[in-house]
Amino acid sequence: MRALALLCWIVSATGLQSRAQSAAALDIHLYSGLSITGVVGTVYSIEFKTDLAPTNSWQCLEFLQLPASPYLWIDRSAPATGRRFYQAVVYTPPPNMMFIQPGTFRMGSPASEVDRSGDEGPQTDVTISTGFWMAIYPVTQADYLGLMATNPSWFSTNFGFNEDLTRPVEQVSWFDATNYCGMLTRQDQKAGRIPLNSAYRLPTEAEWEYACRARSSTRFSYGDDPGYLSLTNYAWYSDNSGGMTHPVGQKLSNPWGLYDMGGNVLQWCADWYGQYPGGVAIDPPGPSAGLTRVLRGSHWSNYADRCRSAHRSGGDPALASSYEGLRVLLAPSEP
Repeated sequence: MRALALLCWIVSATGLQSRAQSAAALDIHLYSGLSITGVVGTVYSIEFKTDLAPTNSWQCLEFLQLPASPYLWIDRSAPATGRRFYQAVVYTPPPNMMFIQPGTFRMGSPASEVDRSGDEGPQTDVTISTGFWMAIYPVTQADYLGLMATNPSWFSTNFGFNEDLTRPVEQVSWFDATNYCGMLTRQDQKAGRIPLNSAYRLPTEAEWEYACRARSSTRFSYGDDPGYLSLTNYAWYSDNSGGMTHPVGQKLSNPWGLYDMGGNVLQWCADWYGQYPGGVAIDPPGPSAGLTRVLRGSHWSNYADRCRSAHRSGGDPALASSYEGLRVLLAPSEP
């Protein structure tokens, strides 16, 4: 159930006005934004429309976890002319989604990191400017089969394995993964589970590593673990997987409640694979072109060093293997 928090503000060419939609009072403010009073920590869908006609639907601009109450939210995307009405709606996501707050982190690994690869630098100070919802688990075979009416996975009954649809789906190409995101968006928008103008997609590489690290700067989100003695508690990899994938969520999560971020299956990202920019970046989208797409995390047959938070690789977007799966992210699209 979505509950209304506070309504709406006008942006006009002649000035910035606000109108709280209640019979009690009319407030006027010289900014384009919204004052939200609610329970601190609650996640809101910040939405707008350009007029109040019933045929003009509310569109999601941002997901916001309320940091204080009251809280002044400013629309940084507002046009210089025209007008917008705003509302903040308490948002309950579909099951198994975790809200990731915005923040800043250092992407990549330092030259001193043990077992580091050369493509993990130069380290880049990245700001993720807006929050997003990240799936707690990789997409499972049950998820994929239920939506796409097929299960391409090698580790399935099609290839003689015991039926367990809670294993992560694999043998999906980058194109399969993006198509899944599009289909899931259409399904959940039609069912009213996600706001208009929001969409499921693959995370950018920066979003993926930010979520994986969970504000850590060590080799793993749980620490450096120089001898890989604790890794078996967090990941399925060559030493403990028995040569196969395993049901999602059986190992410990990272501090933000995300499971299987290292091990089990690699996860496609939106970006082309290429060198990090270095310096400072805000919401980096990755290179503008390339030959391969980014894969993050690790898989059931990889060695321990490839389960580190900074490990990265690239894959042909048209090819699929039993190593490659996906994890979805939910965020607003461009309005």
